[in-house]
Amino acid sequence: MEPMSMKLPRPIPAGTRVRVTQKIVLREATWPCEVEGTVITHEAATTPSWYAHLPKKKLWLNRLRLQKDDGEITLLNLDADSEVTVLKRA
Repeated sequence: MEPMSMKLPRPIPAGTRVRVTQKIVLREATWPCEVEGTVITHEAATTPSWYAHLPKKKLWLNRLRLQKDDGEITLLNLDADSEVTVLKRA
């Protein structure tokens, strides 16, 4: 059986400046979380999974690696509720 493939909706080129807004859903509230930075990579990547019955026991995630203004590198797992706004194209 072949591994699952994940197509990125729109690959974001390295060097693009973006703002990513994600929602943290709690029982009684939703917290928005914003991160702004320059794209290093945007790719579909596997991660070990505890889900049973996946090919080769891998789960595919849409991952965006950013460098923030202070130099910090952050890795975001994008989901259907993630909003990516392009601030400046590469």
